[in-house]
Order: sequence, then C-alpha cells, then structure tokens
Amino acid sequence: MSKKEHQTSLKKDQLGFFEVVALSVAIIAPTFASSMNFGMMVSSAGTAIGFVFILSVLMLLCVAFSFVKFGQRFASAGSAYAYVKAGLGDNVGTVSGWGLLLAYFTFTSGCSAAFGYLLSAFIQEISGVQVPWIIFTVLGIVAIWLITYYDIQLSTRIMLFIELASIALLVIVALFVLAKVSGTSGISFRPFALRGAVLPDGSKVTAAGIGGAIVPAVLCFGGFEGAASLGEESRNPKKYIPLAILSTVIFAGLIFIVMAWAEMNGFGITKAGLTRFTQAGSSVVELSSEYTNPAITLLVTLAIAVSAFSTALGSMTASTRMLYDLSKEGKVPAVFSHVHPKHNTPYTSDHTIFVLALIPPIAMYAASAGKISGTDVFGTVATVGILGLILTYALTCLSSVVYFTRVREGKREWTWQAIFPIIAIGVMAYCFYGNLVGNSLAVITFAIMIIGFIITKVYQARTTRSTAGAQSRIA
Repeated sequence: MSKKEHQTSLKKDQLGFFEVVALSVAIIAPTFASSMNFGMMVSSAGTAIGFVFILSVLMLLCVAFSFVKFGQRFASAGSAYAYVKAGLGDNVGTVSGWGLLLAYFTFTSGCSAAFGYLLSAFIQEISGVQVPWIIFTVLGIVAIWLITYYDIQLSTRIMLFIELASIALLVIVALFVLAKVSGTSGISFRPFALRGAVLPDGSKVTAAGIGGAIVPAVLCFGGFEGAASLGEESRNPKKYIPLAILSTVIFAGLIFIVMAWAEMNGFGITKAGLTRFTQAGSSVVELSSEYTNPAITLLVTLAIAVSAFSTALGSMTASTRMLYDLSKEGKVPAVFSHVHPKHNTPYTSDHTIFVLALIPPIAMYAASAGKISGTDVFGTVATVGILGLILTYALTCLSSVVYFTRVREGKREWTWQAIFPIIAIGVMAYCFYGNLVGNSLAVITFAIMIIGFIITKVYQARTTRSTAGAQSRIA
C-alpha cells in the first residue's frame, strides 16, 4: 500500500454476539437511566410508572421490528442511514445519517460531562476533596478516545463488563427494597395499574399524563439500535445484529419494569413518597442509602458514574462508525473513512469526534464560570440530539413500510406486518411533538441537521465537478 493509498475497510468477523449486544446496552445504560430519568416520569404518570414502561416496551418492539428486518437484509456501519436510503432514497437517507450522527455525538459529549460530575461527587463523598468535574470529564473523553482508537474488541468488552456489573448492583438494590417493603407495608402492584393511579399532588392520572410519561420512557431506550453500526465488524452480522437489537429492547425493558416497580415501592405510594421520588437527584442512590448499607450505596454511586462513562464509550464507538460510513458513501470527505492499518479502527473519524466532544462541556463550564453541573450539561447537550434520534427512528419505520411492501417478482414481503412500523411511526411522531413543544434547543438540532445536509450536497457537487474536469482533461 503506497503512502497515498489508505485502508478504508474495517476488519470483518472480529466481534461475537455478546460484543455486539454490549454496544446497544451500553448506549441505553439501564443503570444511569434508572437512576436519573424515572422521577420525570412520575411527575406525569404518578403511580402508573410500571404501566407506562410495559406500554413503552411494546411500542419500542414495534420500532425495533423495522431495524430487525432491515438488519437481516443489510450489514453496514451506517445503521439507519442504509436502512432509510433503501426505502426512501439517498436524500432522506442522508438526513437520517446526520440525525443519527448528531444523536451519538451529543450522547458522547453529554454523558462524559455526567460521568465527570458524578465521579467528582463520589470522590468528594469518600475523601472530602473537591475536584472540578470538568477535569474528570476531559480525562474521561481522553480515555474513551484511546480505547476506541486502539481496539474495538477491548471497547465492547469494557462496555459489557461495566454494564453487567452495574446492572447486578441495580438488581441487588431492588431486592433489598422489595424484601424490606414486604416485611412492613407489603409489596404493592399498583405501579402496573392505570385505574386509581394518582399524581404527587393527589390528583388522578390522565391520558395526557400517560402520554407525557411515554416520551421520557421511550427515550430511556435511545440507542437500542447501536449494534447496527457494527455491521461491518461482527461475525454473521445478518443474524447477530437483529438478535442483538431485539434482545436489548427486551432485556432493558425488563430491567426498567422491575426497577420502576421496586423504586415506587421503595419511596412509597403516598403523596409524600411520590413527591420524594420526583425530587430525588438519584433515585437509586437514595433508595440504596435507605434500604441497604453504606458499602453497597458507595458501590452503587460509583456504578452510576461508570455507567455514564460506558454510555459515552458506546456512543463514541457508534458515532465514529457513522461518520466513517457517511464518508465511504461519499457524503463527507474521504479522509473520514481512513482505517488504521494496525488497529483496524476508523481513526480519523475517531480523532474528529474526540475533539468535537470536548467542546460542549468545556464551553458550558467556562461560560458559567464553573457553576453549571455536569448533569445539566448532559441534559442540555443530549436534548439537542434526541430530536435527531426520534426523527431517524420514524424515518426507518417509514422506510421499512415502503421497502418491504413493494411488489417484487409479483409478491409483497409484507402485508399485515406493516402495522408494527405504522404504530411505531405514530409513537415517534408523538415523542417528536412532545420534545418539540417548548424546546428552544430544537432550533439547534434542526440547524445542525440542515448544515450537515448542505455540507453533503456541496461536497458531492464539488466532487462531481472535479471528476468531470479530470475526465475532460483525459479526453
């Protein structure tokens, strides 16, 4: 290979099923989500949080249906980009590619900020030493950059270990809570009942409230499709990736349902308990300190911080593959598709995402003179990417309806099966609307996606003119 030639193919057949599924589970991060997101749902759904999660799992399975079917047909690092392009064409596929890249990038940057803040709080709690959270955030992003640069197998195995260990701690806390509650007030199954469900203020839960709670519940699963970005590197991708996506939704769904049930019982199904739940900074840590012992609580606190790191690691892995695939498809300059000859990683994409991921937390920390928290940075930055993720899910489902209901050789592959993605499109439209209304950050989301699309069109036009010019000179 000459100096002017670059390797542009990722190493095939290097990742097994568990390494593939680790990426999807890491991006979802059940430990982080269970600790940070449930209180928001209680504000809208009250005691019916378990019911909302059951409903959300069923809805997410409808979304996953399209990803699974496409995954059985296509193996690509571009994930949803390739799926949307297949059914809705190149331009719409490009929009979905930028939307997914934006989502993964913001999760990388935002979760790194959350990791830095949580780790800083953990160290202060055990030692009394206060270290600015931005230091741990920067160190975390550097560590993530090095891991993703050197070895995808190492990256996925670290994610798998972190998530399994942290989920084990979640289960331990849930068991402690349910065991102690059973001996006092008794375990309640009201979290799964819609009838009689009440809000923290004592009023009845409405259909609008359930709908409002579905938005953060569905977003707890954001990134379930991450395994699809390993399409070029996994063994038997058309089998492993669909199975990984489906397994992730079911596994994470069960964790969320059990934790919602345990947390509601732990705080208590009373007005005071519901109020406490909504105001908890970290619901799992608060319940652990109340129902377990200091040692377990300390481990749980650390596990939540490390889970945020795992999410950032998984998101950076996915975002580098997304940028790499957009480059291979001619949507962005070819330099981003360069693959390291030794490490078999898209190193130029990795370096680019690394630098960009540093900007939001450092800029927001500096602008606030260090007063902003890392979790607030996470909330702001991740919100920018959420709309891109929801839009990509909706476009993937719409593409599946178009692609699989086409007549080929006199037959349609789908008939009644199209009902699943159609349901998913309705749910995503509601989630999109729920995140659009009153969300000033949506302007940034749309601006970035429009700019990305323009970059692609300008780059393609210049490439076409350059190719045409070269051909005319040869002629």
